[in-house]
Amino acid sequence: MEGLKLSDAELMVYIHPSKSRNVRKAICRELSSLLFQYDETFDGVLLAYDLTVGSKQAKILAGLTPYFGVRVNTKLLLFNPKPNSLVEGKILKVSLESIHVVVLGFSAAVITDVDIREEFKYRMKDGEECFVSRSDKDHVLKVGTMLRLQVQSFDEEVMHIAGSLIPANTGCVKWLEKKNDEEALHMDRDRKRRKL
Repeated sequence: MEGLKLSDAELMVYIHPSKSRNVRKAICRELSSLLFQYDETFDGVLLAYDLTVGSKQAKILAGLTPYFGVRVNTKLLLFNPKPNSLVEGKILKVSLESIHVVVLGFSAAVITDVDIREEFKYRMKDGEECFVSRSDKDHVLKVGTMLRLQVQSFDEEVMHIAGSLIPANTGCVKWLEKKNDEEALHMDRDRKRRKL
């Protein structure tokens, strides 16, 4: 999935003296407070981290409460989908006007009816709202379907994605993978025929 990146970072984490007995736990608590929030320093939403304390030495900051800074090396997993990138999520709700998706379990995405390509037609199928492709009846978008969508915009404050299904490489992930496998099989057969 596009929008995910792994980044190495060298950070200085400032810790209150009362937490000096277990420095590693205090560092983890500080970094955990940044999880699932957009941070301009990292240019993304922090999803996970793996840290190693760089040095046993700490820098003491003068003041009423003398905090100390610990240098930390960490690997960060960040989420920051850029416009026109592809992300995947699970469909939560389908209506005539929109499709609602959750991406990575925390970010909401909405695809409005103007951003759904004309190939898809809204239907009620077995009492369930869905969008069905006119060109292939097996390409169905309904609640529970894993969906690949194109990002139009990402609102960092509320973790909201405005998405689109206009490009041909968007839609049901299983259907897209099956289609790609069939195309690869046809290309392989054509190569074998040419060799003969």
